[in-house]
Amino acid sequence: MSKLRIFHLGLLIFAAVIAGTLLGMRAPVRVSAQAAATDTATPATDEAYVTNTFEEAINVRLGPSTITYPFPCGSLPVGASAIALGATPAREWVQIEFADCPGGVGWVYAANVTLTGALRVVESPPTPMPLATSTFDPTLVAAFQTEPTVTRLPTFTPPPPLALPTFAEVPRPGGGLPMGAAILAVAALGGLVLGASLIGRR
Repeated sequence: MSKLRIFHLGLLIFAAVIAGTLLGMRAPVRVSAQAAATDTATPATDEAYVTNTFEEAINVRLGPSTITYPFPCGSLPVGASAIALGATPAREWVQIEFADCPGGVGWVYAANVTLTGALRVVESPPTPMPLATSTFDPTLVAAFQTEPTVTRLPTFTPPPPLALPTFAEVPRPGGGLPMGAAILAVAALGGLVLGASLIGRR
């Protein structure tokens, strides 16, 4: 074999190795991976759904009210999504699919979630009946219901006018010894008697 043929054969082998290397680098590699399990199923693209964008888990209730339905039937974690079924006429509450609630349906407050898709208006569920109805015994109620006695107040009679007494001036008798002179005379007489008794003791 001549040197020229050996050279050409070497070039062909080198070209084949280069071509095989390039084809091996471009060949797609199939990798199968399993998605992590989540509590909520990812809704289909043609369905409306809500996502909890609140800072914490939000309550899911049996109806669109915190007063009529004070106790939640579950909670939607942060970042979780649920299929949206409808909304109230004022768009304040959203009805979602929720397995933990009776019937698989619950309600979330619209301000706490982000809505994706369009929703139809749905009617609110009927107001639940109270667990116990207070009843009263008619006989007992009648015993405490007393009719007030109407008593007419007595007629006010004004008192007679007050009569003020009048005093007549009594005239003083004329003449006589004045009271002051009599007192002075008695005092002078007493002084004389006292002086006489002191002299007699000496």
